Amino acid sequence: MCRNGIHRIAIQRKGEDEMRKLSVASLFVVIALLFMSAIPSASAQYGPSYAADRAQIEDLQARYMLALDSGDVETYLSTFTKDGILDIGDGEIKGHDAIRKIIGGMPGRKVEEGVADALKLRPATGRHNITNIVIKVDGNKAYGRAYWFHYGNNNPQRTAAVDSYGHYEDEMIKVDGKWLFTKRRIYNEQVDKWAAKPGKMAW
Repeated sequence: MCRNGIHRIAIQRKGEDEMRKLSVASLFVVIALLFMSAIPSASAQYGPSYAADRAQIEDLQARYMLALDSGDVETYLSTFTKDGILDIGDGEIKGHDAIRKIIGGMPGRKVEEGVADALKLRPATGRHNITNIVIKVDGNKAYGRAYWFHYGNNNPQRTAAVDSYGHYEDEMIKVDGKWLFTKRRIYNEQVDKWAAKPGKMAW
């Protein structure tokens, strides 16, 4: 075989190799596109307004915590509808007036009388935190589950310590574009009668 013939065969084989590589790459692209099309988009899974609704609900949950820890009863009440229900484990407390009596009468987290002065301690403080938030939005109604924990420094050293934890089960409604609690059930694992029963917590 002449040199020109060998050269033509080499060029032909190289072209065939390039075509095979191109075919394999195209196949991967097609598979990737099919896979992506099978995954539902966020808007299809949650609805177009889910992100905005979730942001507002998380803001509601945070304002509830800040009001509770600072003793701001009016802001605390504003997170509920007028006929909203709070249940801390002893039964439902319905409406702002009834909730006000419970929240306004909660004892402060203070050391025993005289101890602070004797030890020259600054006032003890506590902070609630929320995490693992799951939210389901259904039109103008929403349902939530979340863990909560509390840490404080009510001790002679004023060192921080986690001293309680549990979870929330919430029902909410959007009123005039604003999300509010219609019911908040609080489970507290520190107290037997307030602890959650074993079982599924979310959906």
